[in-house]
Amino acid sequence: MSSIEQARTLIDQAQTSLNAALSHLKACSSVDGRVSGSKLDEKQLACYEVAYCEAEITAAKVMLGYSDQVSAAKGGETDRIEERLALQYAAEALQNVRGRFNARRADYGFTREQLAATLDSDEVDAFINQYLSTESLEAVGKAILQNEGFTGEYMLDHEKEMMRDQFRAFATDVVMPLAEHIHTKDLDIPDEILKPLVELGCFGLSIPMQYGGIQPDDSEDNLGMIVVTEELSRGSLGAAGSLITRPEIMARALLKGGTEEQKQHWLPKLAQAEPLNAVAVTEPNFGSDVASMKLKATQVDGGWVLDGEKTWCTFAGRAGVLLTLARTNPDMSSGHKGLTMFLVEKPTSPGHAFAYEQPNGGTITGKAISTIGYRGMHSFTVFFDNYFVPDSHVLGGAEGIGKGFYYTMAGFAGGRIQTAARATGVMQAAFERALDYSRERVVFGKAIGEYQLTLVKIARMAMMLQVSRQFTYHVARLMDEGKGQMEASLVKLYSCKSSEWLCREAMQIHGGMGYAEESSVSRYFIDSRVLSIFEGAEETLALKVIAKALVDNAA
Repeated sequence: MSSIEQARTLIDQAQTSLNAALSHLKACSSVDGRVSGSKLDEKQLACYEVAYCEAEITAAKVMLGYSDQVSAAKGGETDRIEERLALQYAAEALQNVRGRFNARRADYGFTREQLAATLDSDEVDAFINQYLSTESLEAVGKAILQNEGFTGEYMLDHEKEMMRDQFRAFATDVVMPLAEHIHTKDLDIPDEILKPLVELGCFGLSIPMQYGGIQPDDSEDNLGMIVVTEELSRGSLGAAGSLITRPEIMARALLKGGTEEQKQHWLPKLAQAEPLNAVAVTEPNFGSDVASMKLKATQVDGGWVLDGEKTWCTFAGRAGVLLTLARTNPDMSSGHKGLTMFLVEKPTSPGHAFAYEQPNGGTITGKAISTIGYRGMHSFTVFFDNYFVPDSHVLGGAEGIGKGFYYTMAGFAGGRIQTAARATGVMQAAFERALDYSRERVVFGKAIGEYQLTLVKIARMAMMLQVSRQFTYHVARLMDEGKGQMEASLVKLYSCKSSEWLCREAMQIHGGMGYAEESSVSRYFIDSRVLSIFEGAEETLALKVIAKALVDNAA
C-alpha cells in the first residue's frame, strides 16, 4: 500500500468516527424523531468542532486526490512536493480530529476504548508521528525555500492559466504599488485600478454572455472567478480582491429570481460597473441572523418606501445601486418568508459619507465605519428615511415579494467560495513576503530561514496555502456542475481561519518589522482578520449551516 493509499484509508476511518459522533449528536438533540434546534444549541461546542472536523477531513480528501492527479500528469512520479504536503496535511487533520474527540469524549458518545481502536490506533499514531515529525517538516521547509516558494502545480487548464497570469501581472504591476498608500490613508479605490479591471471583463465574470458578461450562457464558471479573485487579493484584499464579490452576489440574485426585464436592464450594467453596486443585508442587531431583519418596506402607490438601518454595507458610497433586503410583511412571526429584495438606486458618492434627498423628500444617508483593515472599499452604516423604491425595482416583481431570503442565499453561496479565494490570495502574498524576509534577515550569523523553527513554520504555511487553494478549486468545479453548496461553506470556514494563522506567522517571521505599518505583512494580518467575519461569521456558519446540515443528515 502506498503512503497516499494509507492516508486515504486513515482519513476514511476518521470520517467513520465523525459520522458516529454526528449520529450521537442527532440522538441527543431529537424530539419525536426530529432534530430540535433548541436542543442542538445545547451542544454548541460539539457542533462547532464537528464542523471543523468535516472541513478538515474533506480538505484532506481533496489534497490526496490532488496528489494523485499531479502524479498521473507527471507519469507516476512520486515524492513530489504535492505528495509531501498532502501527506503532511492528512496527518495534521487526523491529529486535529482525534484531539477534539479525545478532549471531550462524552460530548460525542465515545469511550476511551472506541477511540483506541480507531483514531488512537497504533497505525494512526505512527502515521502522524512520521509526517508531523520535526525531521519531516524541516525537510519540507527546506524544499520550499530551495524551490523559490513552489508549493505545487496549480493544475489549471490553459485558459485558466492565462487568466491567472494576466491578473497576477495586473496585481503585481498596478495594485501592489498602490495598495499600501490606499491602506494607510484609508482612500477610495482609484480609477487606476477600477477602469482596467472593467476593460479586462472582471465585473462580468458571473454574468452570462447573453447579458453582456463573459460567463458562458449554458454553464457557470466559478473556477474562473476564483482564479481571478485569488490573484487580485494577492495584490490587495481591500483595493482589488473584493471588487467582484458584490456584482457576483447581485448577478446571482438576479439570475435566480429577477424578471427577464430586470436581467436585461441590470446585468449588462453590472458587467461594465455602471453602476458599481453594494449589498445591504446586515442590520446592527442581527448580524448573520438574516431571517430576523427589520428594515421596513411599506407599500405605497407605485412602489414601496424603506425605513430603517443597514450596516456593514461595503462600497455603499461608490455604489449606484444597493441590493437591499427589507421586510414587506411586518409580522415578525413570518420570519424569512416576510422578506423581499429591492434594487435601490442612489447617486454614487466618493469618500466616507453620503447623503441624498429624493424629490418626494425621502432620504438615504451613509457613514463609513472606521476599521483596522480592509480599506479602500469602506463599509457603511446606511439609513433609509421614507426612501421610495418603484415596483419595477422589486427583485422578481410581484412574484418576488416574500422571496428575498432565497435570493439572498443564492447570492451568498458564491460569496462564500469567493471569500475562500480571497483568503488564499492574502495567504499567497504573506507567504511570498515571509520567504523573502527569511532569506534576507540575518540573526546570530545566519539567515533566519536556515533555522529549524523557521523551516517548520514555512512547511506549515506552504501546506495551508496549497490546501486552501486546491480545496477552493475543487469546490469551484463542483459548483460549476451545480453542486457544492455544503462544500462552499466548508472551504470558507477552513480557508479564512487558516489565512489568519498564516498571516500571523508571516508577521512573526518579520519580527519587529512585521509590526511596522510600512511593512505589507502587517496589512495582510489585519486584512485576514475580517475573512472569518464577513460572508457568514465563522460561528454562524459552523453552527447554523454546517453542523445543522450534518446532524440533520446523520444516520
